[in-house]
Amino acid sequence: MTDSQEFAEILRKNGLKVTNQRLRILEVLAGCPDRHLTAEEIYDLVKAEFPEIGLATVYRTIQILLDLHLIDRINLDDGCVRYEIGQDKGRDRHHHHHLICISCGKIISLEDDFLEQLEEHIRDSLGFTVTDHEVKLFGYCRDCTKEQNKVE
Repeated sequence: MTDSQEFAEILRKNGLKVTNQRLRILEVLAGCPDRHLTAEEIYDLVKAEFPEIGLATVYRTIQILLDLHLIDRINLDDGCVRYEIGQDKGRDRHHHHHLICISCGKIISLEDDFLEQLEEHIRDSLGFTVTDHEVKLFGYCRDCTKEQNKVE
């Protein structure tokens, strides 16, 4: 979901007011797909264009976007709650996975879902239907691995 007109239509269909600030928050998230922004970072980026916006407005808008499944809340074990644009325009879907560099903090989104067979096995053998999951893999990114190899 990156199209402001489409987002405006979703807001209207859900009985919500369409504001430039709400649209800008979505645009900021859509424009930073690999950054996994905190609410404060979103606020700083939106405030550049809308200096009158308050942090509370950003938090309320984030909650609206979460409720509409347009964005995802992620926890990367760094003490911050982060947000990213949803991948499937509000339809039910599994989260993509994240590779987190423990050296530089870089976060890489991994779109492949390797757990489908496991979920089928769990459903078939235990009768448990998995509706969502989140995988975080910690290690070293390509650049940090190269840098480590130079030192050794």
